[in-house]
Formats: sequence, C-alpha cells, structure tokens
Amino acid sequence: MGWLGPKPKMMALRQPPRHVIISISTFLLIAFFVLLAPHSSRLDLASGSHSPPRDRLSPSPKESERAYGSGYTGHSSPADVNRVANGTLGFGNVFVIGLPERTDKRDAIVLTSSLTGFHVEWINGIKGDTVPDKALPFGVDRKKLWETNLGSWRGHMNAVRRIIEDGLDSALIMEDDMDWDVRLKPQLERVAQGARALLSSASDPNSPYGDNWDLMWLGHCGEVFPETLDENKEKPIDDPGIRYMSRKFVIENDMTVPPKDRVTGLVDFKNNPEYTRWVHVTGAPICTFAYALSQRGARKVLFDLSVDHLNGPFDNALAGLCRRAVSSWGVEDPVAAGDRGLDAKCISVTPPIFFHHKAKGLVNGDSDIQTVTDGKTRDKGTTENIVWSARNNIQNMITETSMESQYE
Repeated sequence: MGWLGPKPKMMALRQPPRHVIISISTFLLIAFFVLLAPHSSRLDLASGSHSPPRDRLSPSPKESERAYGSGYTGHSSPADVNRVANGTLGFGNVFVIGLPERTDKRDAIVLTSSLTGFHVEWINGIKGDTVPDKALPFGVDRKKLWETNLGSWRGHMNAVRRIIEDGLDSALIMEDDMDWDVRLKPQLERVAQGARALLSSASDPNSPYGDNWDLMWLGHCGEVFPETLDENKEKPIDDPGIRYMSRKFVIENDMTVPPKDRVTGLVDFKNNPEYTRWVHVTGAPICTFAYALSQRGARKVLFDLSVDHLNGPFDNALAGLCRRAVSSWGVEDPVAAGDRGLDAKCISVTPPIFFHHKAKGLVNGDSDIQTVTDGKTRDKGTTENIVWSARNNIQNMITETSMESQYE
C-alpha cells in the first residue's frame, strides 16, 4: 500500500557553512574507524599484561547455539584468527591418544568433537610392557617408572612423531578422556589473540595462533606463573627474564570461567577478579591433558624426551623442557643457562580450557594409568573448570536445546 496522506513537499536545501561540513566529515570518519576497527587489546605497561575488551566472551543460551558446530565461523579480529573455528581448530590436525580397547572413550570423543564442530584422528595408546628395554631413552629406569607411565610416554611420542612425519605445521594432541566447553571455538579465538600478543606474531602468520610458538598448553591439572617459581622469584623486577615471563594476556569477564570459589588450580584465583582467564608464558604445568605443538616444537620435544634422554614421567619431562627454557631466558652465562631448554617458546592457558572428564559409570574407568578397584560408580559425569561441559551437554546439542551449566 502506498502513502495515503498528503504528498510531501520537497524543501529547498541550503548549503551549510564549510566549517560545519568539515566538522561533520571528521566526526563520521572517526566513527567509521571506531566501529570497524578490530577489538584491540589494552596494554597495561605497568603490569605488562594485555587485556582484551571487557565484553562477555560467553553468550546467552540462544546465542550459544551459534557458538558450536561446523556452522560457527568465528567473530574475531583480525579476521584470520577465525581460522580457529575450522574442522581442526586452526591446527594441522587434532590427534587423540587412547587404547584401542577403550571404545567407550572413543565413542564419547568422536560424538562430542563432531557436535562441537571438529574432527579427530586417533593415535593408539601403548601399554608399557610392550616397550622393550632397547627402545628406552637414555636415563630411564623402568623400575622407577610405572609401566603405565612408560606406555603413556610412548603414546605421546608417537603422536609427536606424526607431526614431523606428516610435515604438519602444527597439531593439537589430547588424551581420550578430555572435555571442553561447548563454546570452545570462541575460547580459542581469544587464545589465538593472546598467543600473538605474547610472542609478537607477524601481521600475516601462517597459523591463526601466530608462528612464533613451540608449545601451547591448553589442558592441565594446574600450574603457577613462571615468575613465582623458586628459581625466578628472587630475580629483580627489571631482570630481562622476569619482564619476559611476567607478561600476560588477560581475558576479563569470561563467562566460560567458573565462579572463583569453584575454579581449581594452583593460582590464587580468589585474589583476582571473577571470571578471569590468562594466556601466559608457561611455568611448570602438571598433567598433559591437551597441548599443541608447532612443527618446530615437535622436533624439540621428540629430541628432548626421546632421542636424547628422558627424565621421569612424560608430563613432568615436558614441563621441565618449558621450565628450563623460561628460567634461562635472558641469562647470558652459558654455564648458568645450561641447554636453555632448547629455547622452547611455551605458553599456557589458566584456567585450562580442556580438562579430564569423570564419566558416569564405574569410577575404575576414569584412568588407564591409575586403577581403583573398589567397584564404586558415579551417577553423573563431572569435569572441573568447564562451565558448559560438552560431554554433559551432548543430548542438548543433538536436540538443539539450551545448554546446562555445571555451576548453577
């Protein structure tokens, strides 16, 4: 239907004064750049921390339906960060290590990753008693290592070796009992921004996470910040190593972080603002739930934890590589610096975004390294540090209903 009222009159327009035109044009130009510019991080020169904008990382339930699955393509700047939303989460591949007979864990990982929007490739786990003495690295005393620890080490080494064999630029490696938040892809957008900020990535990197990292520790039991380690805490504040290791990319108001009285780890979360997550230089994490390696990083790990030697269980040895690297940063005396941890560039996420899921059913089924034989069962699965557990929201993702929080 057309306009039913009186026909509008065309008014003659007067040219505004030149200074008015200039003022308006300047305002519009500034507004254009403000609206279209990337959400740049705030650099706190006093503390050395980087903070992205104070918006809620996590959307409402209706918005969250766009934050998982293959249809989610990312909403970050610069635009190439959004490659983290592809089918391998921005890496060359995603490997999951697990014993072939644990079909229960394989079923769960395949279903959960598919619904979240990425695919995985399996690396068969190894039983320690199948590793012959001749194949043990220098320094290993199998009597001091559990056979299950030895098998875990070999399974991880096989995954690391695949990165090199396949010529991958990078890969994410995780264990077969992992869980993550339904909003994993938006989380990884922030992790990628943090990795670039910490390690001064080039403006057009091959990887969405930048090209200057060796290892990214995305899932762990907990860790302290490197400047608080015994070998670092007495160094002066102007020490080059302290300045390097103290930098942090701070993600504030991240609603995928549990309330601070429920989050677990080694950092004193209660003395920091609620819903804070950090991307930071690695200190000494415990557990290797999930970590990514670049091609360069895979070569360093395979050398340091297999070809050259091995000191202890895999997770401790991997943490030791990063710890030696960060603690010798800026040390000029070659004797004091030692091997410098092969100058490994390691970064971590705290609280982690991957964590061990304790599935409903037999408690004895939680771990293939440690065994519980009391026959206890669990009625509902749980995962520490994950708000909208993907494992616990499988049915919700299938039926496209609202997600359930573990903390409400």
